[in-house]
Amino acid sequence: MGDPRGFLKIGRKPTPKRDKVERVQDYRYIYEPMPEDDVRDQAARCMDCGVPFCNVGCPLGNLIPDWNDLVYRDRWREAIDRLHATNNFPEFTGMLCPAPCEPACVLTINDDPVTIKEIELSIINRAFDEGWVTAKPPPPEKRTGKKVAVVGSGPAGLAAAQQLNWAGHSVTVFEKDDRIGGLLMYGIPDYKIEKWVVERRIALMEEEGIEFRTNAYVGFDPTTEELKRDYDSIILAVGALAGRDIVAPGRELGGIHLAMEYLVQQNRRVAGLPIETRPEISAAGKNVIILGGGDTSADCLGNSHREGAASVKIFTHGPEPPKNPDRLTWPDWPLTLTTYPVHEEGGERGWSVGITGFSGSNGYVEKMHCVRTERTPDGKTKYLPGTNFEIETDLVLLAIGFTGPVRDKFLEDLNLGYNERGAIPANGDDDFATSEPGIFVAGDAKRGASLIVWAIAEGRKAARQADLYLAGESVLSSLSGGTALGET
Repeated sequence: MGDPRGFLKIGRKPTPKRDKVERVQDYRYIYEPMPEDDVRDQAARCMDCGVPFCNVGCPLGNLIPDWNDLVYRDRWREAIDRLHATNNFPEFTGMLCPAPCEPACVLTINDDPVTIKEIELSIINRAFDEGWVTAKPPPPEKRTGKKVAVVGSGPAGLAAAQQLNWAGHSVTVFEKDDRIGGLLMYGIPDYKIEKWVVERRIALMEEEGIEFRTNAYVGFDPTTEELKRDYDSIILAVGALAGRDIVAPGRELGGIHLAMEYLVQQNRRVAGLPIETRPEISAAGKNVIILGGGDTSADCLGNSHREGAASVKIFTHGPEPPKNPDRLTWPDWPLTLTTYPVHEEGGERGWSVGITGFSGSNGYVEKMHCVRTERTPDGKTKYLPGTNFEIETDLVLLAIGFTGPVRDKFLEDLNLGYNERGAIPANGDDDFATSEPGIFVAGDAKRGASLIVWAIAEGRKAARQADLYLAGESVLSSLSGGTALGET
């Protein structure tokens, strides 16, 4: 604990952002670095609360009070060691995680929480600047001779690959796209994480000895049989990219798309890469409607602003959440209105709107037909008679969630089944083994669409189970928290 009275003397300071008029002109990262003195002051607010609920709120079990204290004492090199002990990729979570640790901070009971996420990002940025983050050779002096295939190169797959490589196994990561990173590369806009950040970490992992294969759509090249023949264990980290669709008259009209179809194309466009799917989707000059109120909706909004959309409206079928957190929910995640930086940039938000259909001409959408809704006491949504209205639109983006992994040939070949969430079932909530020996599942493929911090945590845990399967014992931590290798 740095300053015993820090939380009484210093208030929470938000992370500085670039001017909204400036930032919508490009795809650079939205936030500015927080000055080092401010980071130190914010770390001083960590209050030696006895039971650090922030650890519980973080799926990785990050040792938050430890590195807050080290930052306050200007011991940055030790801080990055404590941060890397539980988190393989703090630069990813420092930019992308919604920080469930912060609502769990004890200060939240009657004050604003510690700026945990910004301190985390400041630590890893300082570590890269100082050259402290370098490729680490596998801790064992020799390889085990076992080969592991990781299918999918998102956060869960990358975390599993790094852990298993450190355990001495030979790891190959298979990615169906032409670049490594999964959603980090093609699902999340550059203004949230610039792609050089992802590529920097991938380059380090390659130096550590991990092999990456792009344009490798498992099930076809390699075939499922080849993968099972050539590898001793398989980690399924294929994500949950099957988008939830809407059933309504006129859905077949052109100009109505799943959000991820648009986001992938836009990320490729920003990267200067060819658009490989048709039709080409662009918000430039169009009246855009986005259905859904979560992260994916916000990503569509920010991209629409930067493309120069004529107008953007966002609708959800449920009521508007409260703007202030209910302190009685602490330390659980509060149900409040989430406002992202892109909402500051423009666009209209609407709640309690149901969709009755779409209409248009020449095969393209021109209007969305709507009705007001009401939440019933049992939590269902009902349409209110006599409240119908319509909105003109050129482009409708469906960001209403995901239904699980894409059920492609690889998953059909494995025939592992699906649970009620559409995800690949494991033997238990904290078990990552599937019904087939040697095959493990982690991340969104197991949980359904979730947070990046959960993906990394599950990749680490699945890696340990695979290590136990391959070696009979494991040098990897049994928890998300603790050292990367060995027990705490």
